[in-house]
Amino acid sequence: MQIEISKKAAPGPAMSGGVRFRKPTSEDGASVWRLIGELDALDDNSMYCNLLQCTHFADTCIVAERDDEVVGWVSAYLPPAKQGTLFVWQVAVAPKMRGRGLAKKMLKALLDREVCEDVSHIESTITRDNDASWGLFRSIASEFDGDLTERPHFRRDDHFDGEHATEYLCRIGPIETGDMASAA
Repeated sequence: MQIEISKKAAPGPAMSGGVRFRKPTSEDGASVWRLIGELDALDDNSMYCNLLQCTHFADTCIVAERDDEVVGWVSAYLPPAKQGTLFVWQVAVAPKMRGRGLAKKMLKALLDREVCEDVSHIESTITRDNDASWGLFRSIASEFDGDLTERPHFRRDDHFDGEHATEYLCRIGPIETGDMASAA
């Protein structure tokens, strides 16, 4: 069952600087799409894709908001065939909010949700040139004493017809979830 939460509902965990984390709503789709469009390292999705993420996958996505503006976004889901795994699709932080640990805090707040209580591994695919994502996932692995493994997953020539860099599957775990946001 999908539960829609109003943007004006209880803000959820807050952090310094007036940034609040919350589940996305249908009203966030366009803002998320614009945020992703500002960032060169991320592939653009259609606005409709982001709208579906904000509604169908709201329980495993998170918005960071400051002064009613979306300044951070994590899209993730629980793959049905990989019990105990949270797959992180995209992590986006507005340029003006970088250097504050926002990406890591969003991931930790997401992992602290009840829907993630059985998560023991985190996965994502990352291109070699995305230094920010590699740094984030290495930091998460280190903080939670989880192993980080990587291997080619979607290859430039085999899967992208030479049009996109190889995506490496990054897997962290095992980790223990629960009260991660307070450790931020």
